[in-house]
Amino acid sequence: MLPLVALFLLLITMAAGAPDLRPGFYAETCPDAELIVRDVMEKAKAREARSAASVMRFQFHDCFVNGCDASLLLDDTPNMLGEKLSLSNINSLRSFQVVDEVKEALENACPGTVSCADIIIMTSRDAVALSGGPFWEVKLGRKDSLAASQKDSDDIMPSPRANASYLIDLFDKFNLSVKDLVALSGSHSIGQGRCFSIMYRLYNQSGTGMADPSIEPNYRESLYKLCPPPVDQNVTGDLDATPQLFDNQYFKDLVAGRGFLNSDETLFTFPQTRKYVRLFSQDQNEFFKAFAEGMIRLGDLQSGNPGEIRYNCRVVNSRPLDILFES
Repeated sequence: MLPLVALFLLLITMAAGAPDLRPGFYAETCPDAELIVRDVMEKAKAREARSAASVMRFQFHDCFVNGCDASLLLDDTPNMLGEKLSLSNINSLRSFQVVDEVKEALENACPGTVSCADIIIMTSRDAVALSGGPFWEVKLGRKDSLAASQKDSDDIMPSPRANASYLIDLFDKFNLSVKDLVALSGSHSIGQGRCFSIMYRLYNQSGTGMADPSIEPNYRESLYKLCPPPVDQNVTGDLDATPQLFDNQYFKDLVAGRGFLNSDETLFTFPQTRKYVRLFSQDQNEFFKAFAEGMIRLGDLQSGNPGEIRYNCRVVNSRPLDILFES
């Protein structure tokens, strides 16, 4: 369950309209910031196409856990268990080195100016746009957290087994609508998922010892071949039929019973979300518009906790104890 204090702080900052965030935040202090981010992302994607999907996921996994503050990027320390090894992230999130490359380029151009939290927001947007999806204007001006919490990530991030009812309730806690939920789930238009996430769907859905009946038979057979019972569960499969192209194929696949994750297919089998799946499967422009709007709202999540501009996204800055809690 989402900690009440964290939830309260997030809703307070959202209700205030996140006044510290605005387009063009670095126009004077680092005018080429967005161009630098785009350039690094283009090179990373050319080097490895899958990195776009990997980097895009950072915004979801960061912002849901105590706001968009780059806590996700912090490495563990002797005194802190961070989020990288949480249940939803371990053996799943990847391409952290791309953020490192972006940060290095920005530090060379504008030392100590652009936050890692804003880098996540910009790289996520560019990952989508470079994969054929929409481009939107991002609001910037975030600070980086001083700590991370593996427990908070475990408590908040949904399981791939989650059903639509659970996901609706979770998104509602962040003032995100049912339409936002379905549109943002369209992030699975690109990338891959692990066999680990679907073994129960294939072999023991709801404790039946059988496959999820919502899986289209031919697709189910292909998943059996990809993920037989003795398989290395880190083997990956495509999340939709066009895994490198950000489009509305994901929703067409859901309508056809070809959703990879339970948390995907449930959006079509559940009445409250089905209408948006149908809409987005039929109208890609409507999906793109809703996705961009949802990403902007997701990016508004803030905890209100003190922060800083990290010089290295993986570690907090060295600072005297007496100013540790200054913002």
